[in-house]
Amino acid sequence: MSTGADRYALHAQALSLELDWLEAVLNLRLEQHFQQHADSFENAPPPPALPQGSALAELVDELALQAVERAVLALALAPHLRPGILDLLFVRNQNLDRGFTEFGGWKAQRHGGFLPTGETAAFLVAGGDLARRIALLDLFDAQHPFMAHDILRLDCEAGGNEPQLSGALTVSAETLQRVQTGVWHKPDYNIQFPAKRITSELGWSDLVLAPDVMDEIVVIQTWLREGAQLMHDWGLSRSVKPGYRSLFYGPPGTGKTLTATLLGQSAGVDVYRIDLSMVVSKYIGETEKNLARVFDQAQSRRWVLFFDEADALFGKRAAVQSSNDRHANQEIAYLLQRVEDFPGVVILASNLRGNIDEAFSRRFQSMVYFPMPDGEQRMRLWRGLLPESSRLADDIDLEALAEQHVLSGGAIVNVLRFAVLQAARSGAVQINANHLRVALAKELGKEGRTVG
Repeated sequence: MSTGADRYALHAQALSLELDWLEAVLNLRLEQHFQQHADSFENAPPPPALPQGSALAELVDELALQAVERAVLALALAPHLRPGILDLLFVRNQNLDRGFTEFGGWKAQRHGGFLPTGETAAFLVAGGDLARRIALLDLFDAQHPFMAHDILRLDCEAGGNEPQLSGALTVSAETLQRVQTGVWHKPDYNIQFPAKRITSELGWSDLVLAPDVMDEIVVIQTWLREGAQLMHDWGLSRSVKPGYRSLFYGPPGTGKTLTATLLGQSAGVDVYRIDLSMVVSKYIGETEKNLARVFDQAQSRRWVLFFDEADALFGKRAAVQSSNDRHANQEIAYLLQRVEDFPGVVILASNLRGNIDEAFSRRFQSMVYFPMPDGEQRMRLWRGLLPESSRLADDIDLEALAEQHVLSGGAIVNVLRFAVLQAARSGAVQINANHLRVALAKELGKEGRTVG
């Protein structure tokens, strides 16, 4: 009988070989450093052959990583997998009674080990060779696979006045998860990643939209499926940016979120929802940095980015009357540029089209209005949400219900949920007219309306 450890044995074997190699390279570099003996990275032991089928071997092959790149990646992985390798870098310069500047590194609040920086990577692969040190910067260029695929990065928290390589060398959570388990980790909402992956068990048949709205959605669906090929075949890549931007606007509960979710699912890509009203209120001053993480990860993964409550940042800009106004407008300008440069699909959702800043409206490829459903559509919603007619008592007239009460799809869901709870409380196995009447009154009361 296999154990949980057996599932990860192959991945652990590959990582052990890579970390053994890193340790050998680091020990050699330290020996050269203290003996003041210059030597090139090519004279270090070659990287090991990794077991086929291991996640690390697959990553190395996919990105065609060379020895220097593998060494830097192993260095970023070491604190997570074998932190003791880096303890030798804590050695102090006895002449100055402090650590060696050329070793780089930083100290975390809870972790007791040495955490590498770009300076540490430069020491490992370049030593005192200035040309190699400069060449190392290519690894952190936006076009390099490390950055393009969000494998690792330099996090420079202290600002632009710090040396280029002083930032923390960090491996992404997705890469760390993959090389250990062979499974891609799906990032989820946290304080540094203000986005939530959304899915649904519903399908297109459950989405009730007017034909003209559905036509607009099919256009986006076509772009998701064929956009890259169309850009190539029609020679558009020279004059048209590769992304697609759409505004979904209309009353709450009319299907904007479900539509975005189904668009992603139909194209086999993840949809991440960013609630901008929460981002702005919770991360004042941190908005750009946190949303940059979302864009950076989405850049190479074909995610659909769905910005809910888009008015919070993409709304009409205020006149600059204070430094806070200036900073808010800078945030908007930054996000406008990131959205415009994003190669995937971006969908913004708002209750009112007029709430969105005109400077951004011009950048939309489509604006899709989601109106309140008409009587026929409301009837389809009621029937779709209540497929088991045996659960309805004889005193319920669905046609009259759909005709008399103007409700969005989301509101109808709320009514049914509360009606079911009312039935369950009374021990009934069916929803009757009274259960629905109480539920309707509750839902309409949210908007100051009453049951007629």
